[in-house]
Amino acid sequence: MDEDRILARERYQIEQIRELDDEVLQIEEVEGLPDDSDDDQASGHVHGRPGDFTFDTCLAPLHTYLGEVEDTHHRTSFVDTGAILTLPLFYLEGVVLFPEATLPLRIIQPKFIAAVERAMGQVDSSFTIGVVRVYRDPNSGSLRSAAVGTTAEIRQYRRLEDGSVNVVTRGKQRFHVRRHWIEADGAQCGEIEIIEEDLPLRMPRDAFGRLPPLRNLSSRNFPDAAKSHHKAKRHRDADENNDSDAESEESFLTELTLSEMRLHQTAIQSCSAYDMIDESTSSDDEKYVCESELCSGKSQSSDGSSRSKYRRRIDAASGVGRKGAINQSPQKEDAWGKRGMPSRLNQFRAVPRAFWPHWVYQMYDSFSLAQKAADMWKQVVGAPSMEGFVRKPDILSFSIASKIPISESTRQELLEINGVSYRLRREIELLEGFDRVRCKNCQTVIARRSDMLVMSNEGPLGAYVNPNGFVHEIMTFYKANGLALIGRPREEYSWFPGYAWTISNCATCERHMGWLFTAINKKLKPKYFWGVRSSQVADDMR
Repeated sequence: MDEDRILARERYQIEQIRELDDEVLQIEEVEGLPDDSDDDQASGHVHGRPGDFTFDTCLAPLHTYLGEVEDTHHRTSFVDTGAILTLPLFYLEGVVLFPEATLPLRIIQPKFIAAVERAMGQVDSSFTIGVVRVYRDPNSGSLRSAAVGTTAEIRQYRRLEDGSVNVVTRGKQRFHVRRHWIEADGAQCGEIEIIEEDLPLRMPRDAFGRLPPLRNLSSRNFPDAAKSHHKAKRHRDADENNDSDAESEESFLTELTLSEMRLHQTAIQSCSAYDMIDESTSSDDEKYVCESELCSGKSQSSDGSSRSKYRRRIDAASGVGRKGAINQSPQKEDAWGKRGMPSRLNQFRAVPRAFWPHWVYQMYDSFSLAQKAADMWKQVVGAPSMEGFVRKPDILSFSIASKIPISESTRQELLEINGVSYRLRREIELLEGFDRVRCKNCQTVIARRSDMLVMSNEGPLGAYVNPNGFVHEIMTFYKANGLALIGRPREEYSWFPGYAWTISNCATCERHMGWLFTAINKKLKPKYFWGVRSSQVADDMR
């Protein structure tokens, strides 16, 4: 019933627009728009792909609408971190380029053609340009540029008879813009600094699994640990090639400074165990037994509350719950409240020691986050699969950022994040919260996550350039709401071979939201789909 009301509202909006002057707006209701007979298309929907899908998703990334473009056969190596380069800069509105992402360009204006020619002829970093996002300030309406951009390598190039140039580029490395200027030939150039990309971090192996258990350190104080520190250092200097030493206690202590050693000893003394409880059955404050409760007089309080709390933590850690408790005969209380408590405490002392609980380390383990992000991507988007990048979290983080169907400003936020783990955590948050796509201007709901459609093997979002040289990043959906069609379908310069395009505006605020793509061949599936501009999507995707 809800869908019927939405469809009725769309028809009513189109009828209203039809009443306008035909010379101003030429509205045509495209054959194949959603109606009651199209339920079979949505019934086969899996990860945004309707059933009977026949379109070759490999065609879209080829950008065949550009015509024949020749490979430059030039591949530049990565530039050292912190290097200062002078490059031609392209300030593009509505575009956020990430490393390894494809960006097509149709260059018409002479100053931009001069910039490309300069890039292809320069000695240092040849065939390389810089791409920076520009945006309009919501308050003043003036154009502003981002401080972080991405270098792009010219992979394909073709000069047309009319003097224009078609190129296909690929993102390489992030950079900071230090300063920029305009050359005599009109080319925009700038001095940039390559951003350092940190190495993906694993959960510290020395903190878990291979170190001696806590019981080995139960009577060790800081001076003793310091002696072991210096002893281990001498041992390491005597045999630096011993691989097994890297996994020993002495190797771990050797790597610590005196301040880190104090922190380590404090962690051992104040928190004798980390997360041994299954997160699905216990809360975070049941994961620790601290010295303040174990060794203070609170365990023998008159009301027995602290002792009961302590027993619950011990029982949870040892796998004994209330329902599964073992019946034991009453025993005399000792200093611990019940006999057997010291033996249960030994179970805590038998676990490996660490500065922080296990879950804290997982928050910054790039490889663990990469697996979670790949799983979330598979659940929300589906294609293309990210499993092949799990062992390369840095590449995976950029790959997701370049393909995730979110607003342009949020993608710029992802580009500016330093640190693989931080970027992955933000992407997981975005994938978890992604549900609705709204018009940036009037907040009208245009589409939902379940309406997503992957029309390119590079993902549900991609960059395409129109005949006038404007680059648009669009996200594709098999169904959209609240959009009105402007003009008639056109086949020339279609980004998706076999489909005609029709301009679509928001029916509420009349902003240009994207296009409707309609199959020319009746055998081509899907029959139609929508392309929505990411620059016109609101930041709030919930």
